[in-house]
Amino acid sequence: MVHIVTVPMLTGVSTTIADEARCPCGTGLTFAECCGPILRDVRPAPTAESLMRSRFTAFAVGDKRHLLRSWHPDTRPHELDLDDDLDWVRLDVESVTGGGPFDSSGTVGFVAHYRTPAGRGNMHELSSFTRVDGRWVYVDGVVKN
Repeated sequence: MVHIVTVPMLTGVSTTIADEARCPCGTGLTFAECCGPILRDVRPAPTAESLMRSRFTAFAVGDKRHLLRSWHPDTRPHELDLDDDLDWVRLDVESVTGGGPFDSSGTVGFVAHYRTPAGRGNMHELSSFTRVDGRWVYVDGVVKN
């Protein structure tokens, strides 16, 4: 039996991902085993890396609600516009510092690969995370060229 998860968006549009489908974040796990429960706010991300992966998945499916909810209140934008012509296709985590179950902060270095009508590209970023009320949140990131 195939279960389909509807991910609600702030725009009122939704994207569906089958629970049995591979998670877009690249762990090799299914969506139901990986980012699905985090995007649905069923469980919090246990580490900074898992929050980073869930945020990549949210970008891949257009889940603005999760992106804003998982952003630090001091650095979160009031609104978020996502580029409909940009498809996030792969995530490579390159480094993790701190961000574990017993840490209060951490960083995750990654390369996010995308496709646009003009071709393929990638973005290298070192993202910072901290805990707010016991939950991991994204603080900011430094994009590397």
